[in-house]
Amino acid sequence: MNPKVSIITATYNSAEFIEALFACLLNQTYENWEWLITDDCSKDNTWSLLERIAAQDLRVCIKKNIVNQGAAVSRNESLRRAKGEYLAFVDSDDLWHPDKLSKQIAFMRENNYQFTFTAYRLINEQGIVLNKKIDLKNKQTSFTYSDMLCKRATLGCSTVVIKNGIISDMTMPLLRTGQDYAFWLKILKQHKTAYLLQECLTDYRIVQNSISRNKFKKAARQWQIYRDVEKLNFIKTIYSFVNYAYRAVFRG
Repeated sequence: MNPKVSIITATYNSAEFIEALFACLLNQTYENWEWLITDDCSKDNTWSLLERIAAQDLRVCIKKNIVNQGAAVSRNESLRRAKGEYLAFVDSDDLWHPDKLSKQIAFMRENNYQFTFTAYRLINEQGIVLNKKIDLKNKQTSFTYSDMLCKRATLGCSTVVIKNGIISDMTMPLLRTGQDYAFWLKILKQHKTAYLLQECLTDYRIVQNSISRNKFKKAARQWQIYRDVEKLNFIKTIYSFVNYAYRAVFRG
């Protein structure tokens, strides 16, 4: 039997997209999964939709924060409940292709990889494809802590699958934004490697006015992670930040 995969999702005002995400999970050719969703006190009808979804499928496990605390706390709550051998991450507004889990888990098991991610493509709020696949032409297929510091990998959170227990502390740093990136650094810092499956298996949705789309805020967050989370010295921070900024400008 295929090993169980725990799918980690944080939701906040996700009513517009959450049913489409559930539909794409139901369409997965890989069926041994659990979906662990933590809602961060949504103000729309996300929670009522989640209750309806959970009633349809016993693999769906939902929980709601008492107060709004951010995506890091929500994801950590889902991680705490995860029982799968593998952990997969998907944001509430993104989509997976039907064979995403099947191909990625096979890729990991065949090569004994513990940390993988895939190529992806961008879609708009209506689901229309905005560009071609991301990372398919990337000649580098494995990435270290140093690579990730300088953002040499275009790593989309919704493409990642890792082995559960890959490090002793399986929690994301408590940042309002960028906690996923800080988590990847935390894993890679412990002599791990991330491997790229060069196949487009995820649709990453670009939502207008999203915090993650503000480049100034992203730059400030990047600096904060270098200095406050990774504790890099000033010279190393400047070097990493310049590399990050160059790729942000010339690779979008």
